[in-house]
Amino acid sequence: MNNDYARVQSIAKEAGEIALNHFRSLSTLSVEAKGPLDLVTAADRDVEQFICDALAKAFPEDGVFGEEGAAVASHSGRTWVIDPIDGTFNFVRGSDGWGISIGLFDKGWPVFGVVNTPVRGEIFSGGGGLPAAVNGKPLSPLRPFERASAALGVGIHPSVPNDEALRVLDQVMNDLNVAFRITGSSVISLIDVAKGAVDGYLGRSIPCWDIVGMLPALETMGVTTTIDWATAGLSGKLDFVCGTPETVTLARSVG
Repeated sequence: MNNDYARVQSIAKEAGEIALNHFRSLSTLSVEAKGPLDLVTAADRDVEQFICDALAKAFPEDGVFGEEGAAVASHSGRTWVIDPIDGTFNFVRGSDGWGISIGLFDKGWPVFGVVNTPVRGEIFSGGGGLPAAVNGKPLSPLRPFERASAALGVGIHPSVPNDEALRVLDQVMNDLNVAFRITGSSVISLIDVAKGAVDGYLGRSIPCWDIVGMLPALETMGVTTTIDWATAGLSGKLDFVCGTPETVTLARSVG
């Protein structure tokens, strides 16, 4: 199985080169709107197609499910979940705050994942019996929770109505009384959890493909989550908190 995971890391690395080629040519990149502040580019489609083809060749019995429409039925009970570029808005603005996410669902549960942040030169992996690592080196333990300096990453999908989004932020600021960070990418926010920049991540209406590449690695570090995978499924959008146990206890009341 470790050889399988190494192959996926290699696929994620190659996908990063494809994305970077587009990133270096943003002035000519084809960009379309899927909805308000929700973009898709030729880079998203090219990266997803490459990953889908590579996974099909490496694991012909496994399923594939991707943000941009990839859908291959599983004959093994395993499904690879792809977000070709999480943080597309950041990508088209020339920011480094985006990543390629590949997560493995096994019988309805995320068990392993790889995230490549090509501009930053970091590849994260973990789960499936492997420790959380960046570029092959184990990540440091989670930072101990301190209430006086608590910080929370927040991600709110553009489809969430403005009044609901503002209510969530009001609760974070005034009810929880914690600092918060919005990166524009669930992948980047989860990396911030891994690095100790924030204590947890609160998501509203977040698609599954945004988080399953990074979450298995975080869980090996002791991160907990309010997600019930038995009922979540792959196609729904998730309202959840993940982070240190103290953070989840603190923030799960946000409605």
